[in-house]
Amino acid sequence: MIGIETEYGIYVEGKGASDLVTEATRLVQTCPPPALCDCWDYRQEHPRRDMRGFTVSQLSVDPTDAQFDRGGHVHASDREIRADRVLPNGARLYNDHGHPEYATPECLSLRDLVAHDRAGERWMQLLAERRSRELGGTHVALYKNNTDGHGASYGTHESYLTARAVPFEDLQEALLPFFVTRQIFAGAGKVGVENDSKATVPFQLSQRADFFSTLASVDTLYNRPIVNTRDESHADAAKFRRLHVICGDANFCEVATFLKAGTTLLVLRLLEDGWRTEGLSLRDPVSAIKSISRDQSFAWLAERASGGTISAVDIQRQFLGAAQERLAGNSPETDEVLAEWERVLAGLETDPYSLADSLDWVAKRALLEGFKDSEGLEWDDPMLTSLDLEYHNVSPTDGLYLALEQAGDVRRIVSDEEIVGAMRRAPKGSDRAEARGLLASQHSDLVERVSWATVTLKSLGKSVDVSLSDRNQLHSFLK
Repeated sequence: MIGIETEYGIYVEGKGASDLVTEATRLVQTCPPPALCDCWDYRQEHPRRDMRGFTVSQLSVDPTDAQFDRGGHVHASDREIRADRVLPNGARLYNDHGHPEYATPECLSLRDLVAHDRAGERWMQLLAERRSRELGGTHVALYKNNTDGHGASYGTHESYLTARAVPFEDLQEALLPFFVTRQIFAGAGKVGVENDSKATVPFQLSQRADFFSTLASVDTLYNRPIVNTRDESHADAAKFRRLHVICGDANFCEVATFLKAGTTLLVLRLLEDGWRTEGLSLRDPVSAIKSISRDQSFAWLAERASGGTISAVDIQRQFLGAAQERLAGNSPETDEVLAEWERVLAGLETDPYSLADSLDWVAKRALLEGFKDSEGLEWDDPMLTSLDLEYHNVSPTDGLYLALEQAGDVRRIVSDEEIVGAMRRAPKGSDRAEARGLLASQHSDLVERVSWATVTLKSLGKSVDVSLSDRNQLHSFLK
């Protein structure tokens, strides 16, 4: 079971930073029916609970963002500001700290995950158009990216259902080198550097790498960790963890999304199978995630804890080799991931630009280098920063990635028809997502509260909690 939550950057003509919480709320509120509105069950959420066995007293807050968090909603409740919606495909839509956020429904295949992640882009463009009409034609734009270019970052988080039996220490030991190096194929690309006045970086692999400062913690908004330790399973907590990954970028390229999630799934399966990393520990993972992202030579070297250096490609090859040995043949999708992983690592080692049809950072870099050279610009020219942002625009008329897609210059995993279908239909075999979608589209009047795992229904003057996984009980109430 896997999912992706994406916070989108928002621009509204004539509005500033202090208006963005209000504008994100208003945009979410334009969501057309059918949808469940303002009934999300926050009782099921425990963001301060740490998987290492404790609960922190408070989460770190970015002091710059904090001054804008309530926007103009002086008398509004947090529920009103978040404006939660549950969509007919089982997805969740809401305002998160001034960013409209789309959380895919739970998916059981990578193909469905890619389709539902791309469906989020279509929903966001639909909302941008509706909000623009409400404002009398004011320009509203949404960006599937991770930084505003002025020192603030917003997340694209991944969730993976994994066995709680794997000790946290083993999880962290494997995930640190894996996440530090995964950016060589999962990075979205970025002009320049942030939060480091001493560094001069023309172009780097990852939009998020600049914003990590610690190895592991429960925080997500500030003092961000490479391994997030939030313990909020949304399942049987005795058996499962929901690994909450916050160090990834927002991807447009479907191959990059497929690999980002697919390789992470296989690493988790390896750990569940008893495999453990040997000799991959890095001396300073926080430093390494930045240096690899910024390396213009494409050598992507990191210092080992045991001494010497190792390349990001070689680290990824060790994970790939273990997965090929232990997991090959488990399923057609597993074999697809293994083949794509091997192909992409070979391309990164020999000619990264050969992957411009598959990886966001390569596609963006090739696009911007072509424009830079034709216009005689330097990397620090504001025009290139502007074009970097427009790569992520979800508008089919303005987005540069979408222009590449329309020209047939990128490889696809899913069709446009699958993406349109994913806007309205839950993923195949996902009982909980199907149940939320059914409630949103046909029974919204019966819903008092809803979460990822449960729904509270109004029945005969009483409130009854029902598991979304229990089809028989749910359908008995809906008859």
